[in-house]
Amino acid sequence: MATFGTLSDRLTETFKNLRTKGKLTASDVDGTVREIRRALLDADVSLDVVKSFTATVRERALGDEVNRALNPAQQVVQIVNEELVGILGGQQRRLQFAKNPPTVIMLAGLQGAGKTTLAGKLAKWLKKDGHTPMLVAADLQRPNAVNQLQVVGEQAGVTVFAPEPGNGVGDPVRVAEDAVAQAARAQHDVVIIDTAGRLGVDAEMMKQAADIRKATNPDEVLFVIDAMIGQDAVTTAKAFQDGVDFTGVVLSKLDGDARGGAALSVASVTGRPIIFASTGETLDDFEPFHPDRMASRILDLGDILTLIEQAQQAFDEEEALKVAEKIATEQFTLDDFLAQMQQLRGAGSIKKMLGMLPGAGGMKQQLENFDEREIVRTEAIIQSMTPAERKNTKLLNGSRRLRIAKGSGMTVTDVNQLVQRFEQAAKMMKTVARGGTPQIPGMGPIPGGGGYGGGKRQSAKNKKKSGGGSRSGNPAKRAAENAAIASGQVPGAASDAPAGSGFGLGGGAGAKGAPSEEEMAALQKLLGR
Repeated sequence: MATFGTLSDRLTETFKNLRTKGKLTASDVDGTVREIRRALLDADVSLDVVKSFTATVRERALGDEVNRALNPAQQVVQIVNEELVGILGGQQRRLQFAKNPPTVIMLAGLQGAGKTTLAGKLAKWLKKDGHTPMLVAADLQRPNAVNQLQVVGEQAGVTVFAPEPGNGVGDPVRVAEDAVAQAARAQHDVVIIDTAGRLGVDAEMMKQAADIRKATNPDEVLFVIDAMIGQDAVTTAKAFQDGVDFTGVVLSKLDGDARGGAALSVASVTGRPIIFASTGETLDDFEPFHPDRMASRILDLGDILTLIEQAQQAFDEEEALKVAEKIATEQFTLDDFLAQMQQLRGAGSIKKMLGMLPGAGGMKQQLENFDEREIVRTEAIIQSMTPAERKNTKLLNGSRRLRIAKGSGMTVTDVNQLVQRFEQAAKMMKTVARGGTPQIPGMGPIPGGGGYGGGKRQSAKNKKKSGGGSRSGNPAKRAAENAAIASGQVPGAASDAPAGSGFGLGGGAGAKGAPSEEEMAALQKLLGR
């Protein structure tokens, strides 16, 4: 998550230095707490929150729970994690629904915080959960706010109640009252009221919001705050708490390149829980806020639970069982491969999902360079093939590959690489389905593993059978393979990579620096064999 990127990096680096120490002294703890304080202040966390947080961490870190721990550094990380969960609100708080529908949810916040877009995200999320939400255009001040809500409602597939044109025309309190009555008549079980904001806190805005609250008696008043607002977050939150008295907080723009202090300050200062988080621009970039999971992301401990939930929503269990059966019976085709990729795309941003893995902070450069459009290109290549070609890649000769490349707007090299990756993946999956251990290209054979190829070199019998040289139809490839055979490296064996080359531990047979036959004989004699 970009918002906490800098804070996460600082904290991870601090704990990395701590892990080199077998026993922690008071000066070690003080140094760690000092770095944590600096990191939080740099992230625009409220000073009062920072003071309270670091004092508690220091007190616990110097206590018996760390002194008696087998790994003091890990214990300190655990303490920081628990305290982060505490300032983020402790436990997750869900929406409170009315006993007698409709449930009225009012959105409040400054102009530009993202209330209108968030109204659509919340409506779509509720619709997926089986509710029938209705959006209400009660922001009649901002130019084109009503039109924007209508567009967002259409994208979310929900009803929008907008009797007034807006742009300064209409009474927002009357619109909100009429909307609740209309929702009851039309059997909408949730009403989401989008209210007006201002560029700053002012009396007129607060009075209007308070009047709407009094007229509709909402079950939830959600304060929408921009996660990039910085130190002003606490002042704004307190002003809205005094003027409207919200029941929960929604963090928007958590995907922005900001320091994220608002998220770590608002819940602690106001005593109101963070209920939702908006993590992107599309209507699907919206999720319930889990304090424990957010703390884990900040400390680069991963968020596996959210990752699993997203995967469960996107992947069809029956389809997965069919694919597993095809893999076991060696019937896995490019059509199945394409279906799996499309399900993966449906789960959301792959870059974001990879960022939820533990230790993802150490792969920041790789994640930044990851191009999600690669999946679209792969889909284009596969969809340019005939059904027969998808079923059997051995049909793909040179002319067919050229046709596929032209049809997909890619190059023949791209087609070749896709086919090669698919065949390697299919081999590995078949090996796993049979209970074996797949050999990972570039890593050499795994000891005791029954992987395909087994890391063995091509036998003399096979060499003789193949005529002792390459039979490739490509002259350049044939020359390269013949040169490899002459040097003792036989193409086709264990991905042409010498054993251990993935770790730089040797060059394999025939490589420079490998022991000769005389040296091996001397070694065996020394070992008494």
